[in-house]
Amino acid sequence: MYKTISLKKTAVLLFVAATIFSECKAQKSVTKSQLAENPFIRDIYTADPSARVFPDGRLYVYPSHDVDPPRGCDLMDKYHVFSTDDMVHWKDHGEILNSSQISWGRKEGGFMWAPDCVYKNGTYYFYFPHPSGTDWNKTWQVGIATSKKPASDFVPQGYLDLGNDSFAMIDPNVFVDDDGQAYFYYGGGGRCVGAKLKDNMTELAQPLAPMEGLKDFHEATWVFKRKGVYYLTYADNNREDGKDANRLNYATSKSPLGPWTYGGVYLGSTGSGTNHGSVAEYKGQWYAFYHNDVLSGQGNLRSICVDKLYFNADGSIQMVVQTGLKSNKQ
Repeated sequence: MYKTISLKKTAVLLFVAATIFSECKAQKSVTKSQLAENPFIRDIYTADPSARVFPDGRLYVYPSHDVDPPRGCDLMDKYHVFSTDDMVHWKDHGEILNSSQISWGRKEGGFMWAPDCVYKNGTYYFYFPHPSGTDWNKTWQVGIATSKKPASDFVPQGYLDLGNDSFAMIDPNVFVDDDGQAYFYYGGGGRCVGAKLKDNMTELAQPLAPMEGLKDFHEATWVFKRKGVYYLTYADNNREDGKDANRLNYATSKSPLGPWTYGGVYLGSTGSGTNHGSVAEYKGQWYAFYHNDVLSGQGNLRSICVDKLYFNADGSIQMVVQTGLKSNKQ
């Protein structure tokens, strides 16, 4: 009888252990393998995603917003924020800012293009490009709004003093290094510049300087760090069949302000003409964010997507497989 009971107990324990292992394995798979179907935001049109992981453990995406029905990029006049804790289920936190709140902005509104948001010293800093005059492409500024929360209660705080050379300069990006030093980057029309920020995050600590070593830079600067190496990603000027077909490129450096060594293309054209992305690590996996026009078929009604990003042993970036492209759908 004693042996029989022991065998039964052993069988039960083995079954329980196997069940627990299976559940843990499944949970790990959900956390590190599954992604929402691309595009992962479908209730409104969005583009230019800036992805950030913040202290509450969630991953937030700050995109621009394409207005439907489209007339052109001038109608982009508001920002929503989206977040997730599993890369499958996304929450729309609603609108956090629109052009009517910008006292210094273009009186006609619109032109709220690709933003970024970072956290430092208990405050969230939201950076966004917006013209200050009717002649929009000659009057770009980089506005700042702040909040104590990552997805609400943002209050406009004026704009960065970036000098008088603002023609076609858009797409602000801020990188906070491991030592707490923040760096500001932006660019357009083939030029990319950067500089240190003061600790207040609202002023430059030094003059803007060109980012040297980039190949065929167009716009959409994004800087991140991995294993002591700085990466700068950006959109190029690629054209296919006589039409814009921007790709995302990258360069690397031992310094956050370069000089940079060109690394190649890591994400091909998406069908929308433009290309704008960001890179983030979340729960041990790296991700590439971007946009395409799969839902609308129109380059001015875009939708944001995310796919896994992988590195080779030497730190180079592998080509991203875009699961959101029509050609990749089964």
